[in-house]
Amino acid sequence: MGGFHQKSCNFVTANITIMNNIGILFDLDGVLVDSEGEYTKFWGGMGERYGLVPTFAADIKGTTIGEILLNFPEADREWILGELHAFEADMQYPVYPGVMEFLRELRESGVPSAIVTSSDNVKMDLLFARRPELRGMIDALVTGSMVTRSKPDPEGYLKGAGLIGVPIERCYVFEDSMQGLQAGRSSGAKVIGIATTNPRSKVETIADLTLDSMHGISLACISAVR
Repeated sequence: MGGFHQKSCNFVTANITIMNNIGILFDLDGVLVDSEGEYTKFWGGMGERYGLVPTFAADIKGTTIGEILLNFPEADREWILGELHAFEADMQYPVYPGVMEFLRELRESGVPSAIVTSSDNVKMDLLFARRPELRGMIDALVTGSMVTRSKPDPEGYLKGAGLIGVPIERCYVFEDSMQGLQAGRSSGAKVIGIATTNPRSKVETIADLTLDSMHGISLACISAVR
């Protein structure tokens, strides 16, 4: 995409002007919380149990639970969903370094934000019970239960932009999965790729700005992306 492909935001210079009237749209797993590895284990195990392709756990990243379950026998889907919710209830959802600092900067600067995730409402209730500090720093939430089309369709990000009242072309999407990165690109937003789940070389093919992590992220950093 001809964007910035940096490991961190250390390249930002002090004279960059912070843009006004922007919005931030975050994916959740692999961007705000370090949970993708646990989901890879869960879905990898389920894929193996049902004889699915070895890349199944990677292929479904960014898609809703409803679409994921279509890969399994209908008679077993309710059981699999129950197993998933039990698994999620035991997860810790550690917040990545740099996330809370960035969320505080957004709040102090009056920049609205939303989480746009393929996770369902049950999982989000579990996460916010475990990490209540996250809920208080986010202005809106779009879950997989609220959309009819999963990523890479841009529906979720367009809905998120509408909820925070910012035109999508003035929004910045933070994503780690290839499905999510494509959803951000298709929406018309600027795309910040976080290389936590996929190799940088893949993320860079879609993102306007590619970073290794959220550590050190700031409004000045993303304002370099026009």
